[in-house]
Order: sequence, then C-alpha cells, then structure tokens
Amino acid sequence: MKYKYMRIQGRETSWITKYPKGIFSMCWRMIQDGVMSKEDEEIFCNIDQWFKRRLPEPEPCKNGEPVITFFKTETTEEMQKVIEPAMQLLDKYAHEYDVVYTNFVGTVVYEDKWQVAVRVENGKMV
Repeated sequence: MKYKYMRIQGRETSWITKYPKGIFSMCWRMIQDGVMSKEDEEIFCNIDQWFKRRLPEPEPCKNGEPVITFFKTETTEEMQKVIEPAMQLLDKYAHEYDVVYTNFVGTVVYEDKWQVAVRVENGKMV
C-alpha cells in the first residue's frame, strides 16, 4: 500500500497540541535539557538549518497554532535521507519515537510541495 503522509513523532505530548511531539521538538528538547553532546547538537542544528533553508515554515506553526505537520511521501525522499541522522540521535539517546504513515490526516490548514499542517484539538486531529 502506498501512503500519502509520514510523521516522526515521540511518545510525549506537546503542551500546545496535546498530540505527540514531532522529531524537531524532541531533538530541541534534548538540546535544551543538556542531554546531547556538543557534537550531536551540531549534527542536529545542521539538519534543522537544512530544513529551514529548503522548506517554508507553515504560517500556523509560526503563529503557535495547535497544528502538527506531516511530510508528503511523494516528494520527501531527499528529506528522509537528511532526517535519518536525527532519528539516529533519538536512538542513541534512547528517546522513544514512532514513524507514522497514513492517508488520513484530518483538516489540512496549510499545504506546500513537501508537507501539510493539520489542525489539532484536545490531542486529536480534526
């Protein structure tokens, strides 16, 4: 079966969305908590900068709205290769996560070539 969307998410919830945190939030939290080594922090920051240079930040995310994002599987082969070292960092520090593939994401409030942002209420996609 071919899936339209993919999300890498943790087992802990975001205080904004009440939905599982995404990979960027998880890695930034490990940096803020002093969990990652300086070398690993640099690896993640390079990944983060790569994404910031290539993907627009969805307006709802900038505004702190309760949304989550999914990558579109059809256009994210390169992104999946770039994000792999961040997943390896989660593994290295035993930070639990799931890779979720789905065709159903709820109400899309933002969309571009690479990703969608979906409204979340009370920890559920709407």
